[in-house]
Amino acid sequence: MAQKISETALDYIINEMIEVVENSKDEIFNISEEARSEHEHLVRELKDTKHKVAQHIEDGDQLEQKVRFSRQRLAEVSRYFDRYSENEIREVYENTHAMQTKLAMLRQEESALREKRDDLERRLISLSQTIDRAEGLAGKISVILNYLHDDFRQVNEMIEEAKEKQQFGLKIIEAQEDERRKISREIHDGPAQMLANILLRSELVDRIFRQNDVDQALKEIKDIRKMIRSSLYEVRRIIYDLRPMALDDLGLIPTIRKYVATIADYNNMKIEFASIGEEKRLNTKYEVAFFRLVQEAVQNAVKHSEATVIQVKLEICKQNLTMLIKDNGKGFDTSMKRDKSFGLIGMRERVEMLEGKLEINSNIGNGTSILIKVPYTPS
Repeated sequence: MAQKISETALDYIINEMIEVVENSKDEIFNISEEARSEHEHLVRELKDTKHKVAQHIEDGDQLEQKVRFSRQRLAEVSRYFDRYSENEIREVYENTHAMQTKLAMLRQEESALREKRDDLERRLISLSQTIDRAEGLAGKISVILNYLHDDFRQVNEMIEEAKEKQQFGLKIIEAQEDERRKISREIHDGPAQMLANILLRSELVDRIFRQNDVDQALKEIKDIRKMIRSSLYEVRRIIYDLRPMALDDLGLIPTIRKYVATIADYNNMKIEFASIGEEKRLNTKYEVAFFRLVQEAVQNAVKHSEATVIQVKLEICKQNLTMLIKDNGKGFDTSMKRDKSFGLIGMRERVEMLEGKLEINSNIGNGTSILIKVPYTPS
């Protein structure tokens, strides 16, 4: 329960972080767009202001030229005062004064426009820097979002996988203890009981022989031999379940062939085995791994799939080993997480230890196929 709460809490934290970062990204995008819009507006305003400055400079220069001529005219009128009428003098004076006033206003407006132009240029530089920083931040946030979406999800998956492996490890210990209890019980109920009976029957033979009943003694000895053969069979069966001797003596293919035939006969079903490539001995770890993989896959099909036909194919190539276990059973939904799929987890663990790949294809009502491919270079 604590694990489930922990996983849920981690998912909640990641989702909250992603939401906060996405909101921040949206805010930065809005700031960037507002700054860009303001930048475009200021560019247009700066262009207009520069045009006005240039126009004021041109108008001011022309007006200054006129003021210069008007001053010269005023000086001439003042020098030859008696040659001009009072109206002419007043007109020259008023025109000169008006042009001087207008020139001063133009120069003042030009100065204001220059200040506005300089201010607009400074604001544009600042806005450009803001836009660049916003774009940089947006890029960095995109990287963070990718990290949160992908890498953090992978971290969460790794945590779940680690917990799954921990559970699998505990399951292995539990399975080992169950196997020990099973072997202990089988030895106690089988060979141990038979050996105890053999001991009692041997004492009975000794007593009968002492009574000179040779025929009865021989009969007891024959029964004892049968019990010894039965005990030997039980011991060999237990040893075979632990590790088939044929695997060490004959190799992988004959052992699988014998195992498949035994399971098919015991369960009264059809199990086909085919080997492709050279039938040769493999490295011990590969032989053990592939035999256990066949055991697990076939046992799963027998116990859970309700299959009538199971096919096992093994291909030995120069650079890899490929195995396919296929059945026509009821299948299952591979997207659904199964609580007790430790057998499949164990198979995947074995394949990963050999740096291989395991693919499970199954659909409800269409059977199951397990494809195992492992790189292999003969030593």
